[in-house]
Amino acid sequence: MTTAAADARLARSSVPEDHVLILFGATGDLAKRKLLPGLFHLAVAGMMPERYRIVGSGRPEGAPDAEGFRSHVREALGEFGRQELTAENWEPFAERLSFAAATAEQPDALVQAVARAERDLGGDARRLIYLAVPPDAFEPMVSMLGASGLNERSRLIVEKPFGHDLASARTLNQTLHTALEESQIFRIDHFLGKEAVQNILAFRFANGLFEPVWNRRHVDYVQIDVPEQLTIEGRAGFFEQTGTFRDMVVTHLLHLLGFIAMEPPPHLDAPSLRDATGNVFDALMAFDPRRAIFGQYDGYRSEPGVAADSTVETFAALDVLIDNERWAGVPFQLRTGKALAESRHTVTVGFKEPARTMFEFPAGASSAARPNELSFELSDPGVIWVDFLAKEPGASMDLGAASLTFRYGDSFNVTNDLEGYERLLHDAMLGDHTLFTRADGIERLWEVAAPLLEQPPKPLSYARGSWGPDAIDELVTPYRWHLPYSRP
Repeated sequence: MTTAAADARLARSSVPEDHVLILFGATGDLAKRKLLPGLFHLAVAGMMPERYRIVGSGRPEGAPDAEGFRSHVREALGEFGRQELTAENWEPFAERLSFAAATAEQPDALVQAVARAERDLGGDARRLIYLAVPPDAFEPMVSMLGASGLNERSRLIVEKPFGHDLASARTLNQTLHTALEESQIFRIDHFLGKEAVQNILAFRFANGLFEPVWNRRHVDYVQIDVPEQLTIEGRAGFFEQTGTFRDMVVTHLLHLLGFIAMEPPPHLDAPSLRDATGNVFDALMAFDPRRAIFGQYDGYRSEPGVAADSTVETFAALDVLIDNERWAGVPFQLRTGKALAESRHTVTVGFKEPARTMFEFPAGASSAARPNELSFELSDPGVIWVDFLAKEPGASMDLGAASLTFRYGDSFNVTNDLEGYERLLHDAMLGDHTLFTRADGIERLWEVAAPLLEQPPKPLSYARGSWGPDAIDELVTPYRWHLPYSRP
């Protein structure tokens, strides 16, 4: 192991320095489902700082007092937490919780609450600020951080979306840089915090079996497939402004593509990995609207808060190309959407068939009958499987579909594994940018997406519980979608 890799491993396993964590949107849905349970799990696992305070914040209207906030947190942990609540683990966590209402125009109560928390810790603790607020609140809140001095000794986690096009992304980055250095900013994508996503790096670069064939000479296509069974679930205000392409493709799927397609980085550290993914983003070709399909599930326009004539897409499928030596000509086929048949997070690498074969196949046999794929199921704890052909038992040389499967949970103890948000919260406290995206990377993704945003395809209707509009099969011809044909 190199010195840089050893240092990175040590940093990831260390305990952060003393912290005051400031959580904007502390009574919102993201905090309730992910952030508060995640911080509690880190505390129980001994991965929080030795001394820390959590200061929740939100608008004054209906804001809880300290006890009310503790009750809210306990309810969130009971509903969404992974750890059993006991007096032994809850009480030490609860005594570190407080709440201070604040707005961009009226931050005084929060500034005072942070000062009290820092006095309790006995010194100049590091600050970690999480903006779990709507996108239109980013600019005024960041300006407030600079004007109030809360940006000092701070690291800031910014929740997606990082703008809605290239111009807004540039504006957002400029706003952030008025109050903070780039080294203080952590743009979070919880997909990259998943153990199974990071395992792609281990699978590729720690083994000599697959990296030599991880290129256009051997790979026919790559699919990144993230269907969701959920509908928009009461989030019409957000979704009508954003849509699936902005919400999922630019923010999640393309970041995952960067991990899959990167060149081997020289070290397992933040500069090396961010440079490697940045090089992939730079090589992405601008998206062709003719190679994209948008969809809208039946009944979307009847959802509360959705316009009766809405043309917002709830589904997006497209193929993109990477213009470099490794991947030239290989289609990367992306699909995601709401109200689909299953919820999955699957990456499939389809390999080329042998140039010559001694085996005969029935006339017209589809590629689905001739599996030749490596797949990663990224839903925690993760699965890797290989679909291939093997000889069936008997006197004749008949071939049948077969599979080799690795299940993360069968091979490793996953009792204390970290969910995506937990891993990334811990990394941010350590100041480790490895799994976070730089400003230039965000802007480049919006740049290549611009043609599709300027000429979006008209959304096609699709039935709830399906795999999307029928036209998606033609999009990937002569290939076929891996899902739903194979299961781990």
